Amino acid sequence: MPELPQALSVSQLNQRAKQTLERDVGEVWVEGELSNVSRPASGHVYFTLKDDRAQIRCALFRQRARFVSAPMRDGDQVKLRGRVSLFEPRGDYQLIADAVQAAGLGELLAAFERLKAQLEGEGVFANTRPLPFPPRKLLILSSATGAAIRDVLAVLEARWPLADVTLIPVPVQGAEAAPAMISALALLNRQARLDPERDVILMTRGGGSLEDLWAFNSEHLARAIFHSRLPVMSAVGHEVDITLADFAADMRAPTPSAAAERLVPDQNTLKRQLEHQHSRLQRAMQARLERDSQRLDTLRAKLRHPGEQLNRQRQHLTGLNQRLNRAMQQTLDQQKAQVTQLSRRLTSQDMTRLHRAEKERVSQLQRRLGTAMQRQLESRQARLTSAARELNAVSPLAVLGRGYAIAQDEQGQVVRRASDTQPGQKLTVKLAEGRLNVEVKRRLKS
Repeated sequence: MPELPQALSVSQLNQRAKQTLERDVGEVWVEGELSNVSRPASGHVYFTLKDDRAQIRCALFRQRARFVSAPMRDGDQVKLRGRVSLFEPRGDYQLIADAVQAAGLGELLAAFERLKAQLEGEGVFANTRPLPFPPRKLLILSSATGAAIRDVLAVLEARWPLADVTLIPVPVQGAEAAPAMISALALLNRQARLDPERDVILMTRGGGSLEDLWAFNSEHLARAIFHSRLPVMSAVGHEVDITLADFAADMRAPTPSAAAERLVPDQNTLKRQLEHQHSRLQRAMQARLERDSQRLDTLRAKLRHPGEQLNRQRQHLTGLNQRLNRAMQQTLDQQKAQVTQLSRRLTSQDMTRLHRAEKERVSQLQRRLGTAMQRQLESRQARLTSAARELNAVSPLAVLGRGYAIAQDEQGQVVRRASDTQPGQKLTVKLAEGRLNVEVKRRLKS
């Protein structure tokens, strides 16, 4: 019986298969669709990468998973870099991933960032005009059958039924979407009846993938939004979706519903505010009526009827008249009493004797006056004689009477010394009786 070849154990076979795979295939890039994505508490990510004909199990260990920015959701198309290997305990053929990125999106994102930087440098994202609130006319660029327009109209109807809404149906996805929206913008901006201060344009659509929203990343659309005469609000996709149209618009809303909420007020809120203000007004009016009523009562208490006022004045006047009559009667009585008293005194006097006494008194005063006048005259004459004697004693005329003379120069100055004269000088000499005009011939020494 021939000898059988030596058999390998299962573990040895799996080990050889692993070594062969890692050596011959090594590191590869593989593209496919994610499915069965699992993230256990360990931090590792386990998933299946498949296409329409095959699949392979994959593992992304925690050390590498923290460097992957792609969301990695079931159904995502990705490019994966990894090493082909085999899990020996179960003999499972697998791919150990090192890096994962979204397939087809890398180039789009790079183009998006380049165009964004270019337009931002040119100032295309500088629009920040205030939007009218609420707008007189709301012009909506959107698909007529999409979920976005239904959400917007539902919110507008609930919040502000008075909104005047005009839908301009345009495609919001595909190659024809951007040109159609640019043409609609141009058409609206040529409408003279539209006012930038009162009207606003809303560009909106629902969520989708980056490719679905790519029409809103058109450079020409961004420039058309920037140059729009009418202010523009952009509400494209979900809150995480950002497009160049959002940057170029005057205002961005995270969702179509949020855009409608920002564009119009809430009628229920306004009703509550109106009711609150109405209540405040009623309370203020009631308080004012109560204050005025109290003030009216106070004034009414102070107010008197004119007849009552006249009665008080009449009574006061009557009192004053009575007081005046009493005062006049009292004064008259006093005067009568005084006259009566004087009459009695006058009657009691002897007029003849009184006349003789007064006549004697006048004669006596006349004699006393004559005596006093005579004594005063004699006293004044004596004082005058004494003063005359004293005056005559000091008078220069008295000196002249004794033979002296007074010489005066032409200026009337008295000449006291011979040295004060000059030969030929004219002098006036005053004598006791008369004057002499003389001329100095010569001066003699004393």
